[in-house]
Amino acid sequence: MIYDGHAYCIQPPQENGGFASPAEFWAHLQMYMATARQQPAWRKSDRTAADSSGLVNPADPWNFDTVKPVNFRVGDRGKVEWTIDGVDYVKQVLPPWLQNMTFSADDLVAEMDYVGVDRALLHRTPYMSNSNRYIADCVRRHPDRIQGLAAVETWRIRTDLDGVLRNLHEAIEDLKLHGLQFTNQHLPMYGQDSDWTGPDFNAFWDEFAGLGVPLFLTVGGAGPRGDVEAQEAIGRWMQRYPEVTVVQTHGFDWREFSDDVEIHFPEEILQATPYQHPNYHMQVMFAIFLQQKFDYPIPQMRPVLRRLVDSIGPKKLLWGTDIPIGLLYLTYRQNIDYIRDYCGDFIGPREMDLLLGDNMARIMGMED
Repeated sequence: MIYDGHAYCIQPPQENGGFASPAEFWAHLQMYMATARQQPAWRKSDRTAADSSGLVNPADPWNFDTVKPVNFRVGDRGKVEWTIDGVDYVKQVLPPWLQNMTFSADDLVAEMDYVGVDRALLHRTPYMSNSNRYIADCVRRHPDRIQGLAAVETWRIRTDLDGVLRNLHEAIEDLKLHGLQFTNQHLPMYGQDSDWTGPDFNAFWDEFAGLGVPLFLTVGGAGPRGDVEAQEAIGRWMQRYPEVTVVQTHGFDWREFSDDVEIHFPEEILQATPYQHPNYHMQVMFAIFLQQKFDYPIPQMRPVLRRLVDSIGPKKLLWGTDIPIGLLYLTYRQNIDYIRDYCGDFIGPREMDLLLGDNMARIMGMED
């Protein structure tokens, strides 16, 4: 089985991402687009190179108060646009064949059919969709091909725990979503510290652990020491909830460890990773970070992937793509083949099957 462990469906922006407040959704979207590194910005009239500093204060990009009034909007063919002093700027953030900044369940399954991907798991981030109902509708449209993760507004856990827990139970028990994706990166937007393992989160985690579904964690830090601390936090959390299956999404932001020649992945970060825990897993997603930096088939990633296979083990590694963002530079087939066709010298056939889908199928209860 080929199972893409990291895919998205993107809700039409006119639906405000499922937020009750349209302004909140557009602020999330504008802040993300200001920092997204898929492609640089340019002046619309003549493609003169520009930057995204006009969208937010670059010194404090994760703060709603720094979002600038520049008529930020969705453009055509995967672009966003904004206007400063009468000049229009654009940024290509999704593939140019994508219309209205929308990627439906039908779009995803068509891509899967074309390259032979059997299943995909929908991940979550507020600027693509904050709505569990939207994701559940995508799953219901293709229940034999798509599974979906629930999400909660993490910034409300400290202030409205009961409301957040109601939404969590609805997503898992009523909407039948298949796990929870949790990220701490939005907490600073709401003036909160990003610690997700402290006592003010205990009641939330106690309730979640009783639901019996996997946890997909998107957490990180700034620089090597921050990444070490993030791995140590995952380890502490897993000691408290040892029965919960945990997947660290993305692995790491491999751009941060790359120069123009190779990837320098610090050993201290790997050693801080709780990979010896039987329920820990890591996603393998080199292409989404390195597709812009290195040419296909990204040979620079092979020594690092070999380290992960040798240390973490092939039974704990999960392939994913970040589709449709992962199609900006590579095709969907290339997102598979950079591993499948070029890493067979150190990943055997059975181990390759595990990495490309069988591990995900086991975690998500789809082994049959």
